[in-house]
Amino acid sequence: MRALISADELLADLVRDPRTVVLVDVQWSLTTAAGPPGRDRYAAAHLPGAHHVDLDAELAGPPGRGGRHPLPQAHSVAAAAQRCGADNDSRIVVYDQGPSFGAARAWWVLRYFGATDVRVLDGGLAAWRAAGGTVTSQLPEPGAGSFEAHAGGLPLVDAAGAAEVARQGILLDARAVERFRGEIEPIDPVAGHIPGAVSAPTTENLRPDDRFLGVAELRELFSRKGIPSAAPMGTVAAYCGSGVTAAHEVLALHEVGIEAALYAGSWSEWITDPSRPVATGD
Repeated sequence: MRALISADELLADLVRDPRTVVLVDVQWSLTTAAGPPGRDRYAAAHLPGAHHVDLDAELAGPPGRGGRHPLPQAHSVAAAAQRCGADNDSRIVVYDQGPSFGAARAWWVLRYFGATDVRVLDGGLAAWRAAGGTVTSQLPEPGAGSFEAHAGGLPLVDAAGAAEVARQGILLDARAVERFRGEIEPIDPVAGHIPGAVSAPTTENLRPDDRFLGVAELRELFSRKGIPSAAPMGTVAAYCGSGVTAAHEVLALHEVGIEAALYAGSWSEWITDPSRPVATGD
């Protein structure tokens, strides 16, 4: 099943029957320098009927030794999905303001905890507007979904698993290449990367308008990273700073038929143990 849906496709689905789609707004920014917080963005403009889910509070647990965005508790995910009106078999469409970083995290978390049909609006709110979709500031009433959260719906690795994939398969580092090399580190206290990882900046997955590359282009991109088109499950994983943009990498790999694992703790967890090695450079 594809993970992406175009704005035109979503518009057509909503015209046919808006009741068949649960819309989830995950507008989000990592830093205040990137603009207003996601909830403020949502309050100003969102798809009609969409409910907002807070990435930091509902799609992640409290920061600590598990990283800056560790996995949330199952009950938090269930409560958020129910408030949006979702059941486990609902057709859920998640979106953010454009590049799909927050939306990809929502896609991964919802799928991991038991949602069977989750799509990411390719290009987000910007693509929706460009396709003629309307927006609103009106807040919908809370939904009453029956979603039950059960972990294990998608592949997940811990620090030891990520190190093993780096040795035996392909571990992709989704951060900017400067952070991978250890030349800069604007967020975490230690610079560098997991030894054996391959640099694969998430921004390479996107067109200038923040829509994903086509399947053929993504397949070529990942081929250049050393990933075969039929990579067996368990041989590819992705990490980033805190497990958000790495979900974007996993989504892009899913689009070309590769089911990669997510190292949810990512770099921000890796460096909490000083015995874990750190590499710099290419």
